[in-house]
Amino acid sequence: MNADDARAVMELLRHVARTEILTRFKKLRPEDVRTKAGPLDPVTVADEAAERALRAGLNRLFPADDVIGEEAVADGAASLGRLRAPGRVWVLDPIDGTANFTAELPLFGVMAALVEADEILAGFIYDPFGDDCALALRGGGAWLVAADGARRRLRVAAPVPVNQMVGSMSWRYMPEPLRGHILHRLDRLAAVTDYRCAAHQYRMLAAGYCHAQMFRKLLPWDHAAGVLLHREAGGYARQFDGGEYHPSATDGGLLLAPDEASWNALADAILR
Repeated sequence: MNADDARAVMELLRHVARTEILTRFKKLRPEDVRTKAGPLDPVTVADEAAERALRAGLNRLFPADDVIGEEAVADGAASLGRLRAPGRVWVLDPIDGTANFTAELPLFGVMAALVEADEILAGFIYDPFGDDCALALRGGGAWLVAADGARRRLRVAAPVPVNQMVGSMSWRYMPEPLRGHILHRLDRLAAVTDYRCAAHQYRMLAAGYCHAQMFRKLLPWDHAAGVLLHREAGGYARQFDGGEYHPSATDGGLLLAPDEASWNALADAILR
């Protein structure tokens, strides 16, 4: 993508957040919220409206590209198998942190990633309240871009020993015995958090405000943009078995750290 394309995508995310998401924040009726896979997986009319608007906007900007959204996949209207095929495809999470959105907590984001043949080309994570976008282009670094266009380079935190690491660790979707194994070892880190919002957790990680993250559930709209952001900010990410992450992966967990040595030390401490 060139700079003009990236700027157009950021403006689209901003416009949709203002018109379809923030206009509904703290105004949801009970009938505007339902669950998909279970009580930990809510969806709202704002998610659906925002995804429709994002899809329409991307179709106008890039008519040759496909678009896959979280809600379309949940409804059976799209397949993740498309990510491995030739051709560019956009992956959307219209509201990442829907549980926070429904709880009237101002901690959610809008995520978009551009994928081709299972490789991530670009990632965008927009914060509606900060009115800025974390942006990564493959080979072009990671940046925080303000509404006025001002940019700040993002860098991961400097490596530290495991007992000094602060991390966002999600174990909600872990099966036993993996869940118990990891929970009994998290006290080896300095602090552990979970904000129920991958968008902001990835932004924190890429900006150097924490050292590590761990996820069990892998869906491309939650991770593709953030993994590229972290990589372009200098970080190192692998699945639990040490394999490289690709957007089509839906299993196998994901562990992220400042560099390869830190990843191995963390994996030794809590996984192996």
